[in-house]
Amino acid sequence: MVLSTSAILVACGKTDKEADAPTTFSYVYAVDPASLGYSIATRTSTTDVIGNVIDGLMENDKYGNVAPSQKDYDLNSTGWAPSYQDPASYLNIIDPKSGSAMKHLGITKGKDKDVVAKPGLDKYKKLLEDAVSETTDLEKRYEKYAKAQAWSTDSSLLMPTASSGGSPVVSNVVPFSKPYSQVGIKGDPYIFKGMKLQKDILTTKEYNEVFKKWQKEKLESNSKYQKELEKHIK
Repeated sequence: MVLSTSAILVACGKTDKEADAPTTFSYVYAVDPASLGYSIATRTSTTDVIGNVIDGLMENDKYGNVAPSQKDYDLNSTGWAPSYQDPASYLNIIDPKSGSAMKHLGITKGKDKDVVAKPGLDKYKKLLEDAVSETTDLEKRYEKYAKAQAWSTDSSLLMPTASSGGSPVVSNVVPFSKPYSQVGIKGDPYIFKGMKLQKDILTTKEYNEVFKKWQKEKLESNSKYQKELEKHIK
């Protein structure tokens, strides 16, 4: 995803005439020969999305010293993976009081109230508080978090540009023979416990057959675990 910094947040208050004027945003990112093509493609696609000029500054620096400590740039490219299976794991990253991504926006957590209020992050905070307070009805909790997510999307502070996990692969790994999880580190690609290999390259047909069987077994085991969990809570 791409995060806009405080320089863009302040720009939210521009007049219509000022907003129509061409704007150049500084976009700082590290590159090396292995990722040069990706960086160029990112720069191009970001320009197409926001409709303004991107002044791309390429720095061959793998130690993170690609921008001043005060985050003096306009756009920042970063990524995030959920730690647990709840919308809060994603949406809390731009909580103006405690969000881990606030530093990428040039905002100190819990401070810079004038900048926080400019794009309405104070209102976003109230949406988060309303959602996290719902602890008895999961459907209502998700509906409230959906409102917060809609605000985040409309604000364009976060602009999704890529999602991993959908790339085609050539593999001879037996599907689902290793640990799997949608969140956390259990499903990390570098965890090989339990992994099995087969002689021939896996085909799409084989994968789909194994997936249907695995999905059926997973639904049954999840249902059993949920019932046991309910007894434990009581």
